[in-house]
Amino acid sequence: MIDVSFTRCSKLPTPVPTEFGGVLRHWLYLVLAIGMEATGTTCMKLSEGFSRVTPSVLVFVFYVISFALFIFALKRIDLSVAYAIWAGMGVLLIGVVGILYFKEPVSALKIISTLLIIGGVIGLYSSGVGHQA
Repeated sequence: MIDVSFTRCSKLPTPVPTEFGGVLRHWLYLVLAIGMEATGTTCMKLSEGFSRVTPSVLVFVFYVISFALFIFALKRIDLSVAYAIWAGMGVLLIGVVGILYFKEPVSALKIISTLLIIGGVIGLYSSGVGHQA
């Protein structure tokens, strides 16, 4: 009789963890959290003070997704680094959306200030990215 049980399958070697399964995945969570936060913030503007239903609901949807992804990112990324990147890149994305989509004015002060924020994010990232677990 042929043995058709799957007990031998459990003896297969477990796959070697890849970099994507480790820290890189948590950086992806952070990038997605930033995108969801920027989308939620854009929906705030589109909601016109919560007077339009669909963008008003989407504000909460995107922020819940953003916070969930941010929490997952914090499993392997230090809070200070993750939050600085989240805030800094969120400011950059919203600045770009404001200028390109909502036709907000561009000034030298706005550009310099955004570059200073990005410089601060780079400085924090360079200070050490390890996770203290």
